[in-house]
Amino acid sequence: MLNKLNIQNILFLDIETVPEVELFADLSEEKQELYALKTQYQRKDEFSAEDFYHRAGIWAEFGKIICISVGYFVERDGINQLRVTSFYGDDETKILTDFKELLDKHFNLNKHLLCAHNGKEFDFPYIARRMIVNHVDLPKKLNLFGKKPWEIPHLDTMDLWKFGDYKHFTSLKLLTSILGIPSPKQDIDGSEVANVYYKEKNLQRIVEYCERDTVAVAQLLLRFLNKPLLDDKNIVTI
Repeated sequence: MLNKLNIQNILFLDIETVPEVELFADLSEEKQELYALKTQYQRKDEFSAEDFYHRAGIWAEFGKIICISVGYFVERDGINQLRVTSFYGDDETKILTDFKELLDKHFNLNKHLLCAHNGKEFDFPYIARRMIVNHVDLPKKLNLFGKKPWEIPHLDTMDLWKFGDYKHFTSLKLLTSILGIPSPKQDIDGSEVANVYYKEKNLQRIVEYCERDTVAVAQLLLRFLNKPLLDDKNIVTI
């Protein structure tokens, strides 16, 4: 079935998230207690909740989205071109609203799919949860209530690589390396995003990192389809 995909019907994406506030002390007392409970299993007795706060961005209840990068294919002179753009900033509601508008206007048909690496476990539910928190109506492609598994319009490159092995996790960096795809991790990695955002205040650096990940996801799917990889002249940032 994979070889029947029309890549022009796929929206590739990646998100970057950070803790909702810079410091654990900036949380309300109630939120501090809730975070301690939420992370108790992961922390065990090794870290206090405050020492573990640098990881808060991975949970939608304690984090926020600062960038959503997307990519989609268009055909020009018989050659597939990947166009990449980003929604980013300090206003999470605007990021989510602009992303929803893109989905509602251009990727709202049954044929359209969303694709991310580990998207089913992270990107897709994280976006949906943050939309609910920010009073943004869920777009059709993220509203999964009542849908059967085969009706969910999501592709996950990590899921495709598992081949049914549900215990298997492979990072984007590892998968691009073994498949001969230029590494997206040329500057920073996910563990550094919060520091770059709060300390360096260099959002553009994060956006560029997020866009490289989005390109890498598109390249992965091309490899799964046994199609030629994109070269730089066929990747356009808009």
